[in-house]
Amino acid sequence: MENFDISLVDWSRWQFALTACYHWIFVPLTLGLSVIIALMESAYVKTALVQWKHYTQFWMRLFGVNFAIGVATGLILEFEFGTNWSNYSWFVGDIFGAPLAIEGIVAFFLEATFFAVMFFGWNKVGKKFHLFSTWMVAIGSNLSALWILIANAWMQNPVGVEFNPMTARNEMTDFAAVVFSSTAINKFTHTVSSSFVLAAIFVVGISAWFLLKNRHSKMAWKSIKVASVVGLLGVLATAYTGHSSAYDVAKNQPMKLAAMEGLYDGSTHAPLVLVGILNPAKTLDNQKNPIFCKIALPQVLSWLATGKTSGFVPGINDLLHGNPTYGIPSTEEKMDRGKIAIQILREYQMIREHTLIDGDTKFSELEKKFDRSTIEGQAFYQNYFRYFGYGYLNSPKENVPPISIVFYGFRIMVLLGLAFIGLFILVLLFSFSDKAKQFLQERKKLYRVSLWVLIFCIPLAYIGSMLGWVVAEVGRQPWMIQDLMPCKVGVTDIAAPNVKLTFAIFAILFTVLFLVECSIMFTQIKKGPREE
Repeated sequence: MENFDISLVDWSRWQFALTACYHWIFVPLTLGLSVIIALMESAYVKTALVQWKHYTQFWMRLFGVNFAIGVATGLILEFEFGTNWSNYSWFVGDIFGAPLAIEGIVAFFLEATFFAVMFFGWNKVGKKFHLFSTWMVAIGSNLSALWILIANAWMQNPVGVEFNPMTARNEMTDFAAVVFSSTAINKFTHTVSSSFVLAAIFVVGISAWFLLKNRHSKMAWKSIKVASVVGLLGVLATAYTGHSSAYDVAKNQPMKLAAMEGLYDGSTHAPLVLVGILNPAKTLDNQKNPIFCKIALPQVLSWLATGKTSGFVPGINDLLHGNPTYGIPSTEEKMDRGKIAIQILREYQMIREHTLIDGDTKFSELEKKFDRSTIEGQAFYQNYFRYFGYGYLNSPKENVPPISIVFYGFRIMVLLGLAFIGLFILVLLFSFSDKAKQFLQERKKLYRVSLWVLIFCIPLAYIGSMLGWVVAEVGRQPWMIQDLMPCKVGVTDIAAPNVKLTFAIFAILFTVLFLVECSIMFTQIKKGPREE
């Protein structure tokens, strides 16, 4: 890897990040908004009030615009695994391809089928079947997210597979382990619940705009009631699943957790930094204080990471240089063991390629190392092959992700989540209590300021949602598959200028699509629902 063009990796990563960020602008809104729409149509079917039908149709139009562009960007994102990351696709295609195939065949087919009925079947099918179709779109959208997140979770925590030395590929051995891994469950519940929060804030913010303009006030208050309930439940679920996600990250990706906390030296009774400023003079090679001006919650990080306030949380230095007291090997030791695993695999394939004699002594010895049913094979996997990816690192420092991005991204995301809890409680109070609503409306200046706050919460919700993915993906660098494949190994061997060109094309294309989407959305919002 010494002569490798690192610019190719960087541009491939930037292109994938560009596509993923644009894709994620549309996805969380559709996940949560589909459920809110289904709840509104359920109210229409139950009460037979035509106003609920008009409310449903209005929000459905906004859902449709996001759904269409989300599908377009999502397809490009999946294609990039073949165009930009073909070595990765070869290495894990048998595992990674399965959830993506299920997502396309089952989930996407489900939502696409009933999407047409939901949009165009108002006067062609009965009320109950139309409601059924709307709920199927909501369920299908979230099932689609489930399989995508299972695939992503496997990259963070590769379980349920075995390495085949004959083909140099990983092969799935336990489908249930892949689907029901703790990482997959936490990632799905945390991501989907946070998407409900974003969608709820979107509905509340747009409704606040109608109230500010003194238009469709009845629809606005009804929408705020539904969305605030969904939002409060969603933000509480997000907070709860964030706790279980932290425990999972501490177990499977300790370097990510250390970067999230700016924790260089591990400790027991570790505090959780609520607010802090990183010391720009701090590097991996000096002993300067990493954080100053911080507000921390005593022992909370240990509790989140280990379930005990006295638990030990390793820091960046522990993971780089090792900590024998807690059985943590150094990154350099992992690199040495990874290189041994790579060399053994090369010898195995070389001998296999040049001999057809199964009884060859050297070949038989190497073959035993890859047989996990034997004690020798289990020892080889435990002591060497589990560090296979480290053998491709040139320096232990490569194992440290960009700390400032992860540290600040995590802080902003958490603080926004806490703020949204208070926001939804207040919105529920003023939307369900006539006295509280009247109290606020009588104070016109405060009322207008409150509505503007709700409107400006929409971009804040998008920022929080986007930062969640930034923390998750940047925090696991340099790994494409945790401990097994660095990004520089998974990339397609093509000329970097070609990737630069497609990056520029995608940047222009996605920006145009985004602007068109915003234009259509603003037009539909200004138009509003049908007159009540």
